[in-house]
Amino acid sequence: MSTKPQKMPKVAKVKDKSPAEMQITAEQLLREAKERELEIVPAPPRQKIADPEELQEYRLKKRRAFEDNIRKNRGNVSNWLKYSKWEEEQGEIRRARSVYERALDVEHRNITLWLKYAEMEMRCKQ
Repeated sequence: MSTKPQKMPKVAKVKDKSPAEMQITAEQLLREAKERELEIVPAPPRQKIADPEELQEYRLKKRRAFEDNIRKNRGNVSNWLKYSKWEEEQGEIRRARSVYERALDVEHRNITLWLKYAEMEMRCKQ
């Protein structure tokens, strides 16, 4: 077993070591940080899709990401649930059903999976 020498982190070099005109105390920093926590931060803008082609590309990318996550860990029920929920939000009920069916092939004893599947079917009036 070979041991690699550990690299030491680089130390930042300070160019101007003279004191600042206005000194800030740790208490002031903490107070300001607390005030910023209380500020309402606007939500990031949602992605706006302009045309059907762009929508198809977006959906394809998301599906690939979900499929990759499932391929990495088939037993992780939360990956299946996120995927099926996303498909339902997209209005693709048949695809959502397909995801649930595939998940049940892997984890047929998972109660949460069965309940979420049944809830989706009830929401869709099936």
